[in-house]
Amino acid sequence: MATSYDTFQRRRLLSSYFSVVISIALVLFLLGVLGLLVLNTKKVADHFKEQIALTIYLKDSAKEVEVNQLQKSLSLAEYTKSTDYVSKEAAAEQHSKEIGEDFMDFLGYNPLQNSIDVHLKAAYVSAAQVEEISDDIMSKGFVEEVTYDQPLISLLNDNIKKISLWILIISGVFTFIAVLLINSSIRLSVYSKRFTIKTMQMVGATKGFIRRPFIWKSVRLGMLGAIIALAGMAGVLYYLDKSFPELGLVNDWQLLAALFLGVFLLGMVISWLSTFFATQRFLNLRTDELYY
Repeated sequence: MATSYDTFQRRRLLSSYFSVVISIALVLFLLGVLGLLVLNTKKVADHFKEQIALTIYLKDSAKEVEVNQLQKSLSLAEYTKSTDYVSKEAAAEQHSKEIGEDFMDFLGYNPLQNSIDVHLKAAYVSAAQVEEISDDIMSKGFVEEVTYDQPLISLLNDNIKKISLWILIISGVFTFIAVLLINSSIRLSVYSKRFTIKTMQMVGATKGFIRRPFIWKSVRLGMLGAIIALAGMAGVLYYLDKSFPELGLVNDWQLLAALFLGVFLLGMVISWLSTFFATQRFLNLRTDELYY
């Protein structure tokens, strides 16, 4: 009979430990993924900014040496990420593919112009800076027109600011929820041993002696949960890096190492604090209060 009871208690204890580890792992995983998002928000925003092109249309009278000189100077400019010269013939061919027919057969001539597409660095993609760059390029006598999507630039910058703010707010809320959930799981685990705690106290064990095994057990569970969470984060990071290699998510390995270490330490620290205060609560209760 005693053997069956001991087996039952052992299974219940293992089930309790399993629940704590899974709870910690899930919460830390969600918190870690959110941390990855926070760290890479700027990269994602910069990636979208650098997709916006400034198109410079050249006059037909522009000399080849002038065009080459302009493209070279733009390539060397501090605000330029890349430049691409598009001849009027290449533009016509691309346009014909898009509309599904050769429009030059209908018109009898090519109305398009030679152009240079300039992709700016993300730091320079703002309405004021792009307008200043555009005015400077327009001062060239052989430049016909400079076009860019001004409403899109303004909308993109405004939305990035709003999204960044909300990500910070959500990160704070998730961190608070993570602490509460891990704390609740550990408190329930300690609650199931409240009579053991009180018995040890009644036979003369000090509070520190009673707390020690509970704290070390919870810290080990927190470490195990953190390792599981880190494995999940590594999987998500690997998938995102393979799907979006242009973002270079794994390039900043120092930041990633700091994030992974932070998640690991967070699991340990929250487990330690939660266990300390949970055991302290039951140590301070009277025997008759343990039943409520």
